Amino acid sequence: MITPEYIFESSWEVCNKVGGIYTVLSTKAYTLQEKFTDKVIFIGPDLGHMPADFTEDMTLFTSWRDALVKEEHLKIRIGRWKVPGTPPVLLVDYKLFLNKKNALYYSMWESFGVDSSKAYGDYDDSCLFAYAVGKAIESFHNHYRLQKKKVIAHFNEWMLGMGALYVKKHLPGIATVFTTHATSIGRSIAGNGKPLYAYMNEYNGDQMAKELHMEAKHSVEKQAARHVDCFTTVSEITAYECKQLLEKEALVTPNGFEPNFVPVGKEYETKRREARDTLINVAEKLCGCTLSPDTFLIATGGRYEYRNKGIDVFISSMNALRTGGELERDAVAFLMVPGWVKAARSDLNELINKDIRQDHPLQMPFATHWLNRMEEDRIINYIRQLGFTNTSTDRLKIIFVPCYLNGEDGLFNKSYYDLLIGMDATVFPSYYEPWGYTPLESIAFGIPTITTDLSGFGLWAKSIVSGYNIDDGVSVIDRTDFNYFDVVNHITKDLLSLSKDQAQAGQIRKRCFDLASKAEWKEFILYYYQAFDTALSNTRKRNKRETVVVS
Repeated sequence: MITPEYIFESSWEVCNKVGGIYTVLSTKAYTLQEKFTDKVIFIGPDLGHMPADFTEDMTLFTSWRDALVKEEHLKIRIGRWKVPGTPPVLLVDYKLFLNKKNALYYSMWESFGVDSSKAYGDYDDSCLFAYAVGKAIESFHNHYRLQKKKVIAHFNEWMLGMGALYVKKHLPGIATVFTTHATSIGRSIAGNGKPLYAYMNEYNGDQMAKELHMEAKHSVEKQAARHVDCFTTVSEITAYECKQLLEKEALVTPNGFEPNFVPVGKEYETKRREARDTLINVAEKLCGCTLSPDTFLIATGGRYEYRNKGIDVFISSMNALRTGGELERDAVAFLMVPGWVKAARSDLNELINKDIRQDHPLQMPFATHWLNRMEEDRIINYIRQLGFTNTSTDRLKIIFVPCYLNGEDGLFNKSYYDLLIGMDATVFPSYYEPWGYTPLESIAFGIPTITTDLSGFGLWAKSIVSGYNIDDGVSVIDRTDFNYFDVVNHITKDLLSLSKDQAQAGQIRKRCFDLASKAEWKEFILYYYQAFDTALSNTRKRNKRETVVVS
């Protein structure tokens, strides 16, 4: 395979943790840095503050840094991403290009047929950032005279589509890779309550984009997929979606995980004990009751996509577990789903800090933080509708944790991973999940998980283990557009099995670790090397054809 000499990888989530792509890139960085030391350069947005995971490095690219001072149209912070591998990172200020928006959109229409006429929301910021990324790559490329080097420019999600197209037009010697982690129109179809899978063969992406007012995002994504040297996606299920909705076949590059995020030995046991103590203490204070140390702790997490992430199914399953009469242990279910947080609860914080014990729940005992427009929140409303009380009479309590768990939430003050490690089980019953990092993270931390075959990870797990037995570490439920309650019943059955079979917990944890080891980046990075080879090969062929035409 052809090996690149430089790799530029850009995303809105470089040094900006808002979703799963951050995990993809921040864990993949270590493996890429080992092979391409300081020749893999990540590019993210400069959002006007100093990110906690970025540190400026004045020794990096010094001659280019000096040259940038003279380039008034580029403002770039150069440093390192504080993740394993500490790769070089560029944070670009895209707001400098606000006055070029109309010219950019006209150029993209004229050259590639991208229709930005019905753009709204985050489209402008995303596309201007993508353009700034293209300009940054162009400046670096020209300064270091990389014309004869094998260079990859890798762009993630529709937000970077215009960056890929800019590089394709202005730097034809660079091999472009574009990855969609979820098609914008597929996510929109699912999020709007339409049956995505039963009628997939009947959907036309352009038509659905008009119906759902997604024309601009769909247009830039479709044209980027069409014009780059290699188009990739994260799973077979999303590749099928790309072929139907974007009319372009994609190479599958599944997402791996880096084990250096997971503590081992005594540190693992210590962190697990600390996590459980924290979680149980918060539940006791919020619900006004005493819970046993072996309380069965369950969690779900991810973005607040109520239907797509299966949040509705999770709450229904917890209700079935609560009312079924078969649960023999105290149980607490946590929804770790970032919402529109107003503030950490001061009443709950006071009880925790002063270790005050009450014999009755706090007002609204379902949430750790106050929300804006709490009366309209779908999670809170569904919990109340089903009759949860979180009193001592409820065998299972349910708690919504609506904050970003970054260690600074004002209540737990621990990261997501530092709480995940304390769980006994996780449930991610996704309806729309191109890959599914959350269940992979769960088994990487030794926590058995339940997911569905509508996630890329679920399909991959079924290719390694049966997926039908939670004792294997992962249970993969067959989910369709129409079997909601079958999924609820399956989840309830799996969780009851785990809650009763404590003697097998150690063996199940070992099976989780074994399965996760097969999804580490050292295994999956080979798919990316194949994508790089494809892109570089197609670039050579393209440039040879263009040379023949010119001559």
